[in-house]
Amino acid sequence: MQTSFTLTQLSDPNIADANDILRSCVHCGFCTATCPTYALLGDELDGPRGRIYLIKDMLEQDRPASNTDVRHIDRCLSCLSCMTTCPSGVNYMHLVDHGRRHIEQTYRRPFFDRMLRSALGWVLPDGQRLKWAQRAAAVASPFAALLPVPLRNMVRLAKKKNVKSKVMTPKNLKSAGDQKYRVALLTGCVQDNLNPAINQATIRLLTRHGCDVVVLPEVGCCGSINHHLGQEDRTLAIVKANVEAWRSSGQEKPFDAVISNISGCGTMLKDYGFLLRSDLQHAEKAARISSLACDITEFMTRIGLNETGLPSVLRVAYQSPCSMQHGQGITEEPIALLRGCGFDVVQPVGGHLCCGSAGTYNILQSDIAEELRDQKITSLSALSPDIIASGNIGCMTQLDQAGADDMPCPIVHTVELLDWATGGPLPEALADMKAARL
Repeated sequence: MQTSFTLTQLSDPNIADANDILRSCVHCGFCTATCPTYALLGDELDGPRGRIYLIKDMLEQDRPASNTDVRHIDRCLSCLSCMTTCPSGVNYMHLVDHGRRHIEQTYRRPFFDRMLRSALGWVLPDGQRLKWAQRAAAVASPFAALLPVPLRNMVRLAKKKNVKSKVMTPKNLKSAGDQKYRVALLTGCVQDNLNPAINQATIRLLTRHGCDVVVLPEVGCCGSINHHLGQEDRTLAIVKANVEAWRSSGQEKPFDAVISNISGCGTMLKDYGFLLRSDLQHAEKAARISSLACDITEFMTRIGLNETGLPSVLRVAYQSPCSMQHGQGITEEPIALLRGCGFDVVQPVGGHLCCGSAGTYNILQSDIAEELRDQKITSLSALSPDIIASGNIGCMTQLDQAGADDMPCPIVHTVELLDWATGGPLPEALADMKAARL
């Protein structure tokens, strides 16, 4: 694609990066074939190629974002399926991030939208604020039908489970046997409130396999929520704080890995080096964290699972999160680990398509998100599984919103099944399954 940025514009590292990305696009349109929003809406501007043209025009002309720009770029899930399909290697992820940042800086949204997006960027990354928001959601739940649609969705998604115990910080958890590795674990800002059992299973799995696990109080959110809302200052503040915390803790005794069990966070961690590439104080440190970042299934594949054993073979439908398969390129590892544990793993038709979660997307674009969720549940149900497994709390929460009548079976995190198969407890979500099947 031909571009015409001025030399002055290209002196900005973000514009220079956007220029390189744009020039790598050859207009082929292969990306539209795997774009969920294009498939649903059939509008060229709701596909990657159309959004690329919108972003190019905004940045090249250095003009404020228009209503058209905002409408179609806001509808992008950032599922990154287009990047998996693209034969030219267009880094759409970075380009749409540039576009969102430009929108945030140049476009004045309606008052309610501004307040909603600001609230999401202020509450969700902070565990304590999220806890209070969950309590407020519980109070508002009986009246949810009277609320505006985005607030209604927030109440529905924030419903509080009976959380027995969280992963409290700070923690230095020792290996159950001979210590072979030292790893940092990102527990996540939302996950440790909505479903702390995932982090507990992760810690058991790691310590059982020779890992000392470090959980730092300074590290909560990875920054992805603010990042995808275009809130650059908040994003960079979070990223820098995390980099410094992990660097400090790893100075005397280095980490072998920085582990995430939330695929959206893992994609973000692996991009820290790029985000701080122009920051002389943090660039090298951030690149080091990105090089250490890995998903829990990547790490377990690397070190190998201990002897496994299950009472019976269970059919597991694996729901691959977009941020894992498209964002990180992790496709085979979770499936191989589950099969190695004795599970019968099956995958749905259209497994490359998003479930509609996508961070805050299911709040801000709920109509599209619900259509995608229903399509995903239909494809999973067709497999007649005993269990659905996923590697992302967002996908799990999104699918769980369908209700017991629509979901064919319980949904659990992949790491909960790996923990169970290597000596951990039965995942709580599976407790109601008939004993004969276990």
